[in-house]
Amino acid sequence: MVKVRGCDIQRGKWRSYYDGAVTRDSTSFDIDHLVPLAEAWDSGARRWNAETRKRYANDLGDRRSLVAVSASSNRSKSDQDPAEWMPDLGQCQYVRQWVAVKIRWTLKVDAAEKRALLAQAKHCANTTVTVRRAATGRSSSGPASGTARSPQAPAPSRGSDPQFSYCYQAIAAGYGPYVRGRDPEYAWYTDSDGDGRVCE
Repeated sequence: MVKVRGCDIQRGKWRSYYDGAVTRDSTSFDIDHLVPLAEAWDSGARRWNAETRKRYANDLGDRRSLVAVSASSNRSKSDQDPAEWMPDLGQCQYVRQWVAVKIRWTLKVDAAEKRALLAQAKHCANTTVTVRRAATGRSSSGPASGTARSPQAPAPSRGSDPQFSYCYQAIAAGYGPYVRGRDPEYAWYTDSDGDGRVCE
């Protein structure tokens, strides 16, 4: 890792440890949330306030949270957990990083995920993983809602949602909920339960 202050890196060489791909063109790589946003949401982030979800989505406090990988490996992984997807290379590094991010953000691990992590860890060197926990704030409207905004963070103005691919991305960035007939953003997302509200 190269620490930079006050300038941009113009040239470099990047290696994706998921698949070994190497590039000098940074646009061919993605910055991957090691524990995907949807997985975090299902593992406890739905109970966080908007400010905590934003900090998670942009976590630069731990180098394991966001990793530069080839776009193709990131697409292959999507929002799957280790029970569903493992990288072609660096499985032990992946397991260590996955566990570190889950611990850092106090995220739960389901039974299938735990089995997959333990099965892979049997083939890895016994390594101590050191983690600095991140502070997490809960939604003030109750654990099931996940729509309340942090009192310190003003709500984004209507119409400023950049039209994310999925509601969980909009929620993680502090947007929503949107109401049919009131918010133009309502039409951008799928109202799967038909209640007239999306990204709630």
